Amino acid sequence: MIVHGEAAHSYYMGRDAFARLTGDNKEFVTIPGAVHTDLYDGGGKNAIPWDRLTGFFDARFA
Repeated sequence: MIVHGEAAHSYYMGRDAFARLTGDNKEFVTIPGAVHTDLYDGGGKNAIPWDRLTGFFDARFA
């Protein structure tokens, strides 16, 4: 799983890395309008997609 803020200057790097991953157990999550700091601590925007993270890892490791 790659979670990336859409407004982060390195968004294209996340997309490129995801495109190089093999297998079908991968997911790319775009957080609209978010930058890096929004994903560290929520940035006051509740930007961290806890439900997506929990669902992804529960489906693969629970």
